[in-house]
Amino acid sequence: MTVTPAQFVLAGMAPPGGAGGNAVLTQLVFFAAIFAIFYFLLIRPQQKQRREREALLAAVKRGDRVVTTGGLHGTVTALDDSTITLRVADQVRITFDRGAVGRVVESQGEKDKDA
Repeated sequence: MTVTPAQFVLAGMAPPGGAGGNAVLTQLVFFAAIFAIFYFLLIRPQQKQRREREALLAAVKRGDRVVTTGGLHGTVTALDDSTITLRVADQVRITFDRGAVGRVVESQGEKDKDA
């Protein structure tokens, strides 16, 4: 019984004569290119966003005006390692997890200084 080169390829074996080494190298280059694309398009930007968010949360201080991820506006009155207390109205204070801060809002006084 004779075996054709197509049958070797379908079986996942290299044909006799050593021509299969080139296919393995091509596959490795292909997988390396796919990994590089994923790294630069997905992983690296997410790491950058995470670092920026951690810097934002670390920079929050008393008196800052913030917006939570739920859309609640308030002024920071107290900070802890894991919680933040916001004043949302006169005599109304709400405690949130520190990760709930969505962004820091420029206060009215800072806008007037820049203008």
